[in-house]
Amino acid sequence: MTTAQNAGRTVIGNILLSLDGRVSGPAGEYDMSWIVPHAISEGAREHVARITETATTVLLGRKNYQGFGGFWPSVANDDAADPRDRSFSRWLNTAEKVVFSSTLKEAPWENSRIVDAAPAEVIKDLRGQDGGDIVVLASGSVIKDLLLADELDRLSVILAPELVGGGARLFEDGLPSSSWRLASEVETTASGALCLFYDRVREGG
Repeated sequence: MTTAQNAGRTVIGNILLSLDGRVSGPAGEYDMSWIVPHAISEGAREHVARITETATTVLLGRKNYQGFGGFWPSVANDDAADPRDRSFSRWLNTAEKVVFSSTLKEAPWENSRIVDAAPAEVIKDLRGQDGGDIVVLASGSVIKDLLLADELDRLSVILAPELVGGGARLFEDGLPSSSWRLASEVETTASGALCLFYDRVREGG
């Protein structure tokens, strides 16, 4: 699965969405109980594994960095964990992690660095560096910033069969119009979620 947009690094926005386009529930940004059954399914794990096979850089907002950092680092050595989770943890530990924050002062997770700048500015420098694909891992604010700047090449979406009824949306009014092409066969998970890859369609692409 490749994209013709860039001869170099592909920038991928990875997110789990409800049918009504939510990334959180009506009780606030941490209302994500509806996400869990879909995120831990075998199909969802396999979908994420396809991304991590080619990616070497992860982009994260502060909240996701702190949340992931409080859980994932030790999973790599947890014999009781699912083998795919251990593999994901090892990848996260070794990947370059770029954290967007104006308040965070320390980034203790190995291979992490804090950047106080707009993601759209940083991504231009990353594109010119050696490395594999660049993944925005479940950070909606970073994905929206890159969509506004037309700096996202691929959308990796797990579409959950849930109408949440409230909460933050990923695709808000004000984003520029854009066209996307289905980049692979649609996979269905045991929870009924759809795993989708869309590539950005640009003139001449």
